[in-house]
Amino acid sequence: QVQLVESGGGLVQAGDSLRLSCAASGRTFSYLSAGWFRRAPGKAREFVAAFTWTSNTDYADSVKGRFTVSRDNAKNAVYLQMNSLKPEDTAIYYCAATYSGGTFYKPEDYGYWGQGTQVTVSS
Repeated sequence: QVQLVESGGGLVQAGDSLRLSCAASGRTFSYLSAGWFRRAPGKAREFVAAFTWTSNTDYADSVKGRFTVSRDNAKNAVYLQMNSLKPEDTAIYYCAATYSGGTFYKPEDYGYWGQGTQVTVSS
């Protein structure tokens, strides 16, 4: 079974950058699609970015031009590079994986989840 572990969160100031990592075990990301979601205080979990097993990427409008999702097949990991962070980016960030070949924008599209990593952006 797939196990996912996120890391790289922290407390930063507006304009700073962070790189989140999602390491997988049990299966390779070469045969999985990966997604990043976030849950801000008082809000529902929302789609951030996806990297499909066919190497397509997609982003929420709120992060386009600032965030970049990538995959390293050799390390069996997916990354989310977050630049120009804003206070509204403050949330718990989750990585997810699925064998599905459908869409990648809803939590229901994913069967495997990490435990999340906190990102807090001040000012």
